[in-house]
Amino acid sequence: MNYSPIIIVAGEPNSIFFEIFLKIINRNNFKSPIILIGSKILFEKQIKFFKSKINIKELDYSQKKIKINNLDKLNLINVEYRQNKLFEKISDRSNQYINTCFEIALEILYKKISNKLINGPISKKYFLKKKFIGITEYLAKKTNSKDIAMIIYNKSLSVSPLTTHVPVKFISKKITKSKIISKVKIINSFWKQRFKFKPKIAVTGLNPHCESIDSFNEDEKIIKPSIKFLKKNNHNISGPFSADTIFLKKNRQQFDLIIGMYHDQVLTPVKTLFEYDAINITAGLPFIRVSPDHGPNELMLGKNLSNSLSLLRSIQFLDFK
Repeated sequence: MNYSPIIIVAGEPNSIFFEIFLKIINRNNFKSPIILIGSKILFEKQIKFFKSKINIKELDYSQKKIKINNLDKLNLINVEYRQNKLFEKISDRSNQYINTCFEIALEILYKKISNKLINGPISKKYFLKKKFIGITEYLAKKTNSKDIAMIIYNKSLSVSPLTTHVPVKFISKKITKSKIISKVKIINSFWKQRFKFKPKIAVTGLNPHCESIDSFNEDEKIIKPSIKFLKKNNHNISGPFSADTIFLKKNRQQFDLIIGMYHDQVLTPVKTLFEYDAINITAGLPFIRVSPDHGPNELMLGKNLSNSLSLLRSIQFLDFK
């Protein structure tokens, strides 16, 4: 087979995933086969609800064997999940179902059948239950990956938050030289492997205008020395830049990626610029993990109004040999 399959964990059953998946699967000619892991019953109910026409080939995973040579374009590994209504409120009732989907996906990835993973939207509140701050960290734990980086990718400009889903009052304590250096190395390695060139990286400061009235200025004491070290080690990196101006057009056009000190410092501007035309990549795992850059969108269930572009971009990003 020329193209290895894309493994897709459907995620939270009461999310917009099946809706946006159905919007794109028959309208695009993907070269890679897809192995969808989720509830067959729920998927078929939503196919009927949204009046879609789609052919599913169910894979027999009872013996934990997959005949890779016989894969069609859309394949399903069924994970049992039952609910009373087609659309219900998100709760922790689906936790075991989601975890089972991930376990199957990881087993397939460990067998080297594929190195491509997409997961649908998942509720951090219910599924992670404060054990992990995000799916990025959940997968890092599952795969014993110590050094990872979250990348929100668009071909024009990407961003990466140094800290992810951390409450604002804890951010300054999480910023260290070793973390900055590690993130840059992971991103640089990912770019060279995936895109075959070194990225031009900008780094924001933590404080407004990279200044502080406090006796300890993180921009001077931590961020600047880290950048200096990385420059000496042949990384194409600059900063720290003031976060309120780095995203101006003439500034952002000079870089491939901007590293921010915290989640909303870089995700807010990039989502404003590209809206749904961006994907969430985890670099540093034993495989390439991508997810749509949005949540379960519970309020939009069943309305057929959700934007499918980020999921489309996720599949397109992994549609390679």
